[in-house]
Amino acid sequence: MNRIRPRAAALCAIAASGIVTAAVLPASAASARTAAQAPASAASAACQSATLPKLATRISRGIRRALAGRDSDVGLAVADPRFGLSCAINSGGHFDAASAIKVTIISALLLKEHGYSHLTATQRHLAWLMITESDNDAATALWNDVGMRGMQRFLNAAGMRHTILNQAWGLTQLTAQDELTLLGVLTSPGRLLSARSRGYVLSLMAHVEAGQRWGVPAGAPASVRVSVKNGWLPYPDSDDWHVNSIGAFLGRDVSYRIVVLTSGDPDEAYGIDTIEAAARVINRDIAKG
Repeated sequence: MNRIRPRAAALCAIAASGIVTAAVLPASAASARTAAQAPASAASAACQSATLPKLATRISRGIRRALAGRDSDVGLAVADPRFGLSCAINSGGHFDAASAIKVTIISALLLKEHGYSHLTATQRHLAWLMITESDNDAATALWNDVGMRGMQRFLNAAGMRHTILNQAWGLTQLTAQDELTLLGVLTSPGRLLSARSRGYVLSLMAHVEAGQRWGVPAGAPASVRVSVKNGWLPYPDSDDWHVNSIGAFLGRDVSYRIVVLTSGDPDEAYGIDTIEAAARVINRDIAKG
């Protein structure tokens, strides 16, 4: 698996900006989207907690109410180790990544370069642009730097077994469970990434510009530090949006993770509303928990 050729690299930026047509989507990606993605209804929302079952029940009911009547296909995953709490809706379904893949790109780069201290000034600058401003050119440059082999190496090491890479990075297929696993790598001690590297990625995500801090932060207490990355992509038509949001929530006695991926949204705002409806319930109830 070699580094992306110039034409494929160009498609990465096209994919992220939403100007992809069916003609440029590789057959493998098209089949993955058809076979792997399954619609999820609010009725399938399920939260579990051995220590606080009433909290889990309350959040499950709240998610059902929040998503009732929404047309979005949803993949959701939540984890709060404090309460032994986990939630899932279609967490194994595949969704077009759009810019949500950028957190995986910087994480894979850190693994390849053996940590933050080995990044060049150029790599750090590109990482800042890619995460805080969601710059697509910066993402393509770092994607090429890591290479497909390096990306797959990170996925394997992180246990993200259901993510399907695409040479057009915006069309990589994500699952909510794998994205939750990624956030776990970034928020928990482990051998894959050093504490400094993990803190670096979370810091970049905590400095995402104000206009892009929508999605899973909705309803989070002001006292909680939210590290977020979102993605948005109309594909294959302008009325078929894929809108994603992943976030890590850290504070005093607080450490939890939320992932909400959507597809089939009629526009970007509709996808954001779907994500935030669920996120407000989760953030409110976990904060009270």
